[in-house]
Amino acid sequence: MLSKHKIRPNKRLGQNFLIDKNTLEKLVSAADINRGDTVIEVGPGIGTITAYLAKLAKKVIAVEKDPSLVPILKDTTKGFKNIEIVIGDALKIEKMKVDWKLKVGNWKLIGNIPYYLTAPLIRKFLEIDIPPKSMTLMVQKEMAQRICANPPDMSILAVSVQVYAKPEITSYVPRSSFWPQPEVDSAILQIVPLIDATKKLTNADLFFRIVKSGFSSPRKQLINNLSNGLGISREQAEKWLLGAGIAPERRAETLTVEEWLHLAKLSP
Repeated sequence: MLSKHKIRPNKRLGQNFLIDKNTLEKLVSAADINRGDTVIEVGPGIGTITAYLAKLAKKVIAVEKDPSLVPILKDTTKGFKNIEIVIGDALKIEKMKVDWKLKVGNWKLIGNIPYYLTAPLIRKFLEIDIPPKSMTLMVQKEMAQRICANPPDMSILAVSVQVYAKPEITSYVPRSSFWPQPEVDSAILQIVPLIDATKKLTNADLFFRIVKSGFSSPRKQLINNLSNGLGISREQAEKWLLGAGIAPERRAETLTVEEWLHLAKLSP
């Protein structure tokens, strides 16, 4: 199809197209698509996943950033009437002419996501006014493992996702499942937003400022990172941490999401 349309994969956009049917079935199976679902697919590429989704879902909204792929996408999905192709950046989806007659919990997100887009896209759709019922994404294996990490291996990325949702790796995918073949393996990542996430996070800006400060120097103790990052004295930082039941000498990667939330709630 690419040869027919005289197009080469765009490395800058991380275009590695899924070519393995078993992996395709695993991805869609993990998303648990049914006839009542509206699905937004990010980065449909040449339409391999799109056409498969259209057989199962009520509607598929395919959001493609690269306009050169749209002729191929239209070619491979021309037999379906329940596919809407939208050209644009998924991170700016509110500005697109997308049918947003979607109720909370009534739509799902799916996609084969390049490394550079993974973190901002996940946070974007977890913080959006109408979050998806679930997100099922093909991402780099290392990225998926970082997102699903537990203490003492937490990171800003893990905290940023887990404060809003429950992430889980459903299966691993070898690099041979893609063309062109990437340099690393991938994983199918299932993310289910928490029902009470917005209630937990009453002040997102403050919460993430504290977390960012805590992780500013991973090898340093929390008392140092928080005092330096937030411009407070060591004495204030120590009193704050002890008040939250957290030892000042602990490091950021050892804290649970609940501990970060409690720390933010008691911030000076």
